[in-house]
Formats: sequence, C-alpha cells, structure tokens
Amino acid sequence: MKHFELKGQIRETGNKAVIKAFRKQGLVPCNLYGPGLKNVLFTVEEKELKGITHTPASFIVDLVLSDGSKYMAVVHELQYHPVKDNCLHVDFLAVGEDKPIAINVPLNITGHAVGVQAGGKFVKLLREVRVSALMKDLPDQIDIDITPLGIGKQIKAGDLHYENIAILTQKDAIICAVKATRNSAAAAPAEE
Repeated sequence: MKHFELKGQIRETGNKAVIKAFRKQGLVPCNLYGPGLKNVLFTVEEKELKGITHTPASFIVDLVLSDGSKYMAVVHELQYHPVKDNCLHVDFLAVGEDKPIAINVPLNITGHAVGVQAGGKFVKLLREVRVSALMKDLPDQIDIDITPLGIGKQIKAGDLHYENIAILTQKDAIICAVKATRNSAAAAPAEE
C-alpha cells in the first residue's frame, strides 16, 4: 500500500470561532485517535489534503506533526461543506503494522468480457471494496479479470478470494455485470 506524508500543526481545543478562523486561513481541523492513544488535535493545509481526497487511490498516511511526533494512520471520516464541497473536518485512525487494517481499496477491471463481444453491455457498479489485512499485505488495488463474464453474469464481492486479505464488503454486493441488450437479444434467435 502506498504511503502519503502529511504535515500537521498541533492545535488546542477551540470553539466555533476558532475553527472558523482556521478554515478562513485554508486550514482543515483534524483529529487523530486510536487504541491506546490520547486524541491528537491538529490542522493541515487544505491544498495538501487534496492529495488524499481527490484521488481514487487509498493511502497509509504518515502524519508528521509540529511537535515532532509521527503517526501512521488511515482516513476514517471526511466531512464536506454541502454547497462549496470543500473539506471541513477529517478524522484519522492510528494504525500499526501488527494489527489488521480495514480500508477501502480501488478496483482495477482487466480483460474483455465474452458477453460484451456477444453484444452485451458491461456495467461497473462498485469502484472500491473494503478489505482488512495487515499493512504488509494491503494491496494498492484489487485486480478483477472479467474475460469469462458472459451475458447475464455478474461478479459479486463474495466471489473475490485473495491470500491474507479479508473482503469486508457485503458478499452479495454486485461489483460488475454484463447485461443483455437489444442487439444481443436479436442475435440469440438468429443463432438458433
């Protein structure tokens, strides 16, 4: 799994006016928590945060704070402004190399489905799946080969099996499918 370094400035607990002042300066208030860790309050620059929020990739975030402390974390929750769509607050969850990490990993579809070659339409319903694994086993992306997918067939999260990785997405969640089209329906009687 890729790492992303993010520099933060330690902050004190503040009221709404203090938080608003941070946001006017282009800073995003953040919170870091985890097992055996006292909550750490800090701010990061909104421009730097876009390296995590404006990409489909998932990262282990290496937080470097102004007091010299360093933490490894994953993004737990993001809060956005409902109109302006800028990030208002981020919760980070501290992680370690010895315990499994639950994180969303993007999907990479490879191959050409035989159902599409027969006139069907390929539909991708999920862009990422939630997985759990130790940090050393976390993949940057999950590759799915759709070559054997025929018309009316689908791939569900329960069909994915990888060594040392547990898929946490619901087993009946459909990742992708090949649907019948008018062209494929018209071709079927002609073949018979």
